[in-house]
Amino acid sequence: MTVREKYEVVIGIEVHAQLLTKTKAYSSDENIYGATPNTKTSVISLGHPGTLPRSNNKVIEYAVKLGIAVGSNIRERNEYARKNYFYADLPKGYQITQDTTPICNGGTIQIKDNKGKAKQIAITRIHMEEDAGKSIHDLDPFNTLIDLNRAGVPLVEVVSEPDIRSSDEAYEYINEVRKLVRYLDICDGNMEEGSLRCDANVSVMLKGAETFGTKVEVKNMNSSRNVKRAIEFETERQIELLEKGGIISHETRSFNAANNTTISMRHKEEANDYRYFPEPDLQPVIVTKNYINEVRKTLPPLPNELFERFTTEFGLSEYDANILIDEKGIALYFNELCEYTKNYKSAANFVNGNVKSYLNKNAVTIADLSINPEQLASLITIIDDGKVSNTVASSKVFTAMLNSNDTADKIATKNNWIQERDSDALGDYIKQTIAKYPEKVAEYKEGKKGLISLFMGEVMKLSKGQADPKLANQLLRTELEK
Repeated sequence: MTVREKYEVVIGIEVHAQLLTKTKAYSSDENIYGATPNTKTSVISLGHPGTLPRSNNKVIEYAVKLGIAVGSNIRERNEYARKNYFYADLPKGYQITQDTTPICNGGTIQIKDNKGKAKQIAITRIHMEEDAGKSIHDLDPFNTLIDLNRAGVPLVEVVSEPDIRSSDEAYEYINEVRKLVRYLDICDGNMEEGSLRCDANVSVMLKGAETFGTKVEVKNMNSSRNVKRAIEFETERQIELLEKGGIISHETRSFNAANNTTISMRHKEEANDYRYFPEPDLQPVIVTKNYINEVRKTLPPLPNELFERFTTEFGLSEYDANILIDEKGIALYFNELCEYTKNYKSAANFVNGNVKSYLNKNAVTIADLSINPEQLASLITIIDDGKVSNTVASSKVFTAMLNSNDTADKIATKNNWIQERDSDALGDYIKQTIAKYPEKVAEYKEGKKGLISLFMGEVMKLSKGQADPKLANQLLRTELEK
């Protein structure tokens, strides 16, 4: 047993998701990314004396959506709290959040463990809060610049139980959360822009131990890949320290993506005294069962639901299904496509192949695709009916459909791409071919069966590519065996 195998890593993840509301959490300031610094602020988001915040109804709706999606218990009476601390980009000197009354408790996120089996990661809580501003350290060599546009932007924080046992599981978890908030249209999930951020609480313990080790919080990770790398480094660092007889400090560390290491930011010798108390300027929000049911009706099909349908009802492999559900627009397009065709495997191949290739090449989304699901189904139909080969359909008909509203059948007919399936016509091509290569025919009959490709090439040439390859091959072999 190696030193690493003696230990087990224990991980909990905190995800902060910026919500796609038009305005901020407690003011009418515009919620937009990339605006000129300090142009999306007001006296309310800056916390000027005498100003009053106001709850954003969309924030509540989006939090409820997420709670329903993960199976949380949604609280009826929701109180806001002040979390007091000083930081340069927190203009009010406190953050409006939720403390003892998070809007959601419980629930799960399903991932695949290291063996590919389904594993449920328990959710501790989901609560609503506001974001702080942004400190910029790399534009001025002598000063930190502050952009307060982000101050007051609404967030939901999703806190997991320490159920994650590897960096791979953490990677899966982050991607599942990101996929879910994108399906719900409550967050764009863009980690590079900071609209989805996460902190990882990492500790190690000897395998079989009942008590967790001292946890270390790791911040500053702007991709799920960096989360994985940070956890791997931190796990090795803690194990090495323990093996040398050292003690793990309860601290916050930052991940340095340049060299894949974590560095200490601050120690947490004692619990932070945030002096939480009820927010005096905001009344509690009551979330009724009727409201929850109304929100539930607006939810789209969710990834796990679609995965189940694609693999059971449609008979797709887990691999194909996972690719399809990775992006909401693609998944819903495929789901609608299957209303018009029963050849689900061919439908999956076209979406994962031609469609995705076109979208990637042109840097567009599925919403920009001019071929609707019913039209694409017509392409699959003419392949199934033997009117065109899969090659012609993929390379010619699909491309022509991008600039036409016609069905695939009409396009193939107009361009003379319909396969020749008339036995008499194919028989004429075969007779001409055999007459052209009498010596090769003799060799074929003596056992050189590989010559069939020569004959087929000639048949396709004579038919100008219109011969049905499968039927032509069958008739050709019959003729040659006489």
